[in-house]
Amino acid sequence: MKVGVITFPGTLDDVDAARAVRLAGAEAVSLWHRDADLRGVDAVVVPGGFSYGDYLRCGAIASFAPVMTEVVAAAGRGMPVLGICNGFQILCEAGLLPGALVRNAGLHFVCRDQWLRVERTDTAWTGRYEAGAEIIVPLKSMEGRYVADEATLDTLEGEGRVVLRYLGDPPNGALREIAGISDPSGRIVGMMPHPEHAVDALTGPSDDGLGVFLSLLDAMVSV
Repeated sequence: MKVGVITFPGTLDDVDAARAVRLAGAEAVSLWHRDADLRGVDAVVVPGGFSYGDYLRCGAIASFAPVMTEVVAAAGRGMPVLGICNGFQILCEAGLLPGALVRNAGLHFVCRDQWLRVERTDTAWTGRYEAGAEIIVPLKSMEGRYVADEATLDTLEGEGRVVLRYLGDPPNGALREIAGISDPSGRIVGMMPHPEHAVDALTGPSDDGLGVFLSLLDAMVSV
């Protein structure tokens, strides 16, 4: 299985995301922001960082990159897509996921290991977890507060599309403590915490994040 990992100018976590893909047993394919094709990948990870310096608004410029045109089209055909941190912001800006990520409550950059509860396990990226599982992965962002209007939030909750929720002391003021959501199909997932930094207990707070990438392989094999 080939999983594309996109690099935009300012991306920071592409190397870690590619490593996580390889640890899960898939082939990581580097994609550049100007690429006009996806090189035959089966899924795409849009990693974290500061695409285009986060100028204008986080993820806004990246959503218009040539490679994102291809990602949006492929997602429409059913290709799994994961957006992490800045990648989550890009997926929202591209219209693949609803809502927006705005500055954290208190206007502080948050960098800490964060407990999460897995709320949905039938997505392409969370099938390895048990419903209600509590995992710990790093969170590092300035604009990670998820917001949406009440109708959208009710729809997400009603359709079971809240994938991850923050536990403990609220880190950023996200509405309803939402840390990650999915599209209706469960193939497109966005999350602010960083599972790619928790794939090896030697270097991360846990290896809880590896399940995200293993879930993709399970989902693809079962198709």
